[in-house]
Amino acid sequence: MNWIDLYRQALRSGDAAAGYYNRNIGVRTPEGRVNVRIPIEAADTMDVRVWREEEVLACISPYVGHAPELRHTCGDPRFQVHRFIEGRVLDGFSPRGSAVPDHVLGDVVGLMEQLARIPRERAPALPGDWPESGDSPGFGRRLARLTQQVYDAHKETYGAVFAAFGIPSAPLAVVEPLWEGLASRPFAVLHADLHRKNMIVAQGATWFLDWELALWGDPVYEIGIHFHKMDYPAAQRAEVLRQWRSRMPGPYTRGLAADLDLYVAHERIKSAIVDTIRYSKQLAGTDQAGRDFLIGRLARKVNAAREVWGMPPDVAPRLVTRALAAW
Repeated sequence: MNWIDLYRQALRSGDAAAGYYNRNIGVRTPEGRVNVRIPIEAADTMDVRVWREEEVLACISPYVGHAPELRHTCGDPRFQVHRFIEGRVLDGFSPRGSAVPDHVLGDVVGLMEQLARIPRERAPALPGDWPESGDSPGFGRRLARLTQQVYDAHKETYGAVFAAFGIPSAPLAVVEPLWEGLASRPFAVLHADLHRKNMIVAQGATWFLDWELALWGDPVYEIGIHFHKMDYPAAQRAEVLRQWRSRMPGPYTRGLAADLDLYVAHERIKSAIVDTIRYSKQLAGTDQAGRDFLIGRLARKVNAAREVWGMPPDVAPRLVTRALAAW
């Protein structure tokens, strides 16, 4: 197969699904349908990223049964080709806040269990200053450092909007003293972006997409960010947690209760900052129904963070609309 021709065909296609960091274009070939994954060059980095996605897919392939199969990767121009996974995106029939099919709960925990089996020496190389396995406080501070950097980089442009939403000038101060209390746990490979738009359900199984944010880190962070992004009904959240505690090795679940709450608090703060920036940019090319949806969602994200800061969760969509209009 001529991969560059396939890449050019994907570039010409108007049928693309885009996340924050990549465009995904389904292309039919004589050997079957594939997904051409092309980085978005102008994307702002607002998440910790330490590995290339193709490195992650090669690493997890012997351990994870329901992840994209990497068919080809190219460094110049940058793109990947994955086998196309036929199925339904979970978010399309089970949006955030609603119950998911019961098997998805076990599939998610099963994935985390599979990732925990990957030896450190099988994972890609890490930056020299990356926290050692067990240094959960160092890992938490690493996450918070990028969140603070995102805030600092955008506070001049978005300062008035941040103030209108009640985002403090030191947004991480409320969690910073708590990192040192995190329990020491062995690190594992983490997907770190397990949400409904990154899951495809096909024939009673769940496939897990978009591995560009994968990390080597504290497994309690994986369950925390998953809960933050999935927004399960209470009963399903409890069931995921029950299965996770029963299936993960004991050292991975040490100190779960308090540490899970801390990671969720950080993600709420991060979401209020990052999504204020991202949603403000998305609104420009969106119709009124889309604008109303994004504004309502942003209000909920800001209010979740306000509770972490000890503020009343009373930011209404109309306040969001006014603040962004003034910006």
